[in-house]
Amino acid sequence: MSAESTTEEATSGFNIHPMDQFEVHPLFGDGAIHWYTPTNVTLWLGLTVVAAFLLLVVGSRGRAMVPSRSQSIAEMAYGFVRKMVEDITGKEGLKYFPHIMTVFTFILFANLLGLLPYSFSTTSHIAVTGVLALTVFLSVTVIGFVKNGPSFIKLFWVSSAPMALRPVLFLIELISYFVRPVSHSIRLGGNLMAGHAVVKVFAGFAGALGIGAVIPITAIVAVYGLELLVAFIQAYVFTILTVVYLNDALHPSH
Repeated sequence: MSAESTTEEATSGFNIHPMDQFEVHPLFGDGAIHWYTPTNVTLWLGLTVVAAFLLLVVGSRGRAMVPSRSQSIAEMAYGFVRKMVEDITGKEGLKYFPHIMTVFTFILFANLLGLLPYSFSTTSHIAVTGVLALTVFLSVTVIGFVKNGPSFIKLFWVSSAPMALRPVLFLIELISYFVRPVSHSIRLGGNLMAGHAVVKVFAGFAGALGIGAVIPITAIVAVYGLELLVAFIQAYVFTILTVVYLNDALHPSH
């Protein structure tokens, strides 16, 4: 792009770069980013942890018979996730409930904080969702072998299929198992990134059109409402898949 076209673009206000919001920047200075460099990702991940702590620990510390708003929200989230775990895995899975509750709360708050103006959506980055998915994958795999030993391989062996097809199905099941962390992470990161990019595009149109920006602003409100719903849905989807994977580890022959 030439300097002249860039100047014209800036002058007209029609300057839309929807992917800029996903760039990682150091919090202090403009130097290179190393593994120890505090960045905007570090900041918003920290705020996510603080928000979850304020709700689940500080907000519910009173344990009042007539709960406050924060305690009510915390209890609703607790009951929602606990029921999910118990319905899918049975009583045996409840010992892993704290980890699953932590995953759900962390992703939910990360998604919601990413909707604030001038914030950074950490769960739109595969680096974040990939670590979460890989943690789930390694955890359930270890649990599967610890609980079942070599019998965990039954998860990949389709005993109800004809004998001639079982080796082929075994290979397919094995590949699909190792693809789990990829699909688990991309589903969350891709949905969040796409939604934020769409909002940014409509915001760019609104800024360019000025007074006549009724349609883009209406679209922003509609998409923002949808993104609010997506923030909850994606946290739920990630969590329920985690519980399903845990159930496979606890009951591989089912």
